[in-house]
Amino acid sequence: MDGLGRVVIPAETRRMLNIEEGDHLLISVEDGAVALRKMVDTCTFCGGSADVSRFKGKGVCQSCRSELA
Repeated sequence: MDGLGRVVIPAETRRMLNIEEGDHLLISVEDGAVALRKMVDTCTFCGGSADVSRFKGKGVCQSCRSELA
């Protein structure tokens, strides 16, 4: 950790977890340890994470998009 509180995630770890520049990470504390998780878009309606696209700032999956049509 540097003086500004930044943490470097090694390139090998980023590749393994498919973390790219601009991805959002969720930082939490679990059992006294800091945990980082890559945030994924989820559907506003069903909570699914497959084939989610953004619509007016909200995530909507293909299944729910077809029901809305």
